[in-house]
Amino acid sequence: MRKDLNITGHISKRYNDELEQIRYLLIEMGELVIRQVEDGLNCLLTSDTELAQQVIDNDKKINQFEIKIDEACTHIIATRQPAASDLRLIICIIKTITDIERIGDEATKLGRNALKIINSEQNPRQFNELKHLGETVIANLHQAMKAYAALDIETALQVIEQDEQINIEFDNISRLLITKMMEDPREIKNCLRITWCARAFERIGDHGKNICEYVVFLVEGKDVRHISIEQIKQTLKDF
Repeated sequence: MRKDLNITGHISKRYNDELEQIRYLLIEMGELVIRQVEDGLNCLLTSDTELAQQVIDNDKKINQFEIKIDEACTHIIATRQPAASDLRLIICIIKTITDIERIGDEATKLGRNALKIINSEQNPRQFNELKHLGETVIANLHQAMKAYAALDIETALQVIEQDEQINIEFDNISRLLITKMMEDPREIKNCLRITWCARAFERIGDHGKNICEYVVFLVEGKDVRHISIEQIKQTLKDF
């Protein structure tokens, strides 16, 4: 961690408390959205309509977290006029809660598609590939929030690197489902819904990657968006 990153070293204890409260709220929001994604996968695999509806309904809680944290960040900007590492922290928090909220939106898509699949006349077979993709994305999401909570660059880089494997798995599932639809046109509708679920997991992986890129920016002050993992490592090595 860079020596100039000092989140809790202010003269004003109240200022420290305000920053820590926002960080705590973000971590709490992240934990909630991870449970949403986990429940989204479980309702698909178990055909649990009640759990699917719960995932849909809980999206409101995530939206409320975003509004609450956004307002707190705005208050600090207006009253504290943060600079240097404090300003980086506030910027990263604002960006991160946007990605977390969008993860919640993707989880809601899982719940809605699960209801449609469960209520369809022809339920699809269990897709082991979708299960593995979902579990991989959830594991990556746990690591992303861990990296944020601990400001851990090494873990953040691992998450960024793992995102490429998620993209490969998504492509493989897409090809598999296209083949199934060609073999049996009766499964087209449900296969498309499974494809949309796989796409939701792929996008969740992208948002997890974004969160870790913000961690790198927060700790090192380097913007590493839109470059490869190899370029990121070289940038940090040269910095």
